[in-house]
Amino acid sequence: MRPTFHLAPADVWAAWAATDRAQPYAAASLRDEGFIHCTDGEAELGATFDRHYATDPRRFVALTVDLDALDVPWRFDDPGSPYPHIYGPIAPAAILAAADVERDPDGRFAGLKAD
Repeated sequence: MRPTFHLAPADVWAAWAATDRAQPYAAASLRDEGFIHCTDGEAELGATFDRHYATDPRRFVALTVDLDALDVPWRFDDPGSPYPHIYGPIAPAAILAAADVERDPDGRFAGLKAD
């Protein structure tokens, strides 16, 4: 197993989770940039969240994705970085968990709350 995290707006995740989950999950970045962004490790996830979403008022979830369970390519485009990119939609079987992102009053990352 090779776990990594993907941040998703809670409403986007809830809409996908409300389906029959037979279809893979595809983040907007797959359409816009050609890949799905991921981050290895909770500390790096927090830094990524603060850098990109601290001022975004929406709720977010962190999906735990097993890169070994994917049926699409993935790679580190920047070798040595903690940011793997997934080049296709994420198969439902590769999504191991979803946890709510907890925030400090200033909107910054405070941790993960498991479902």
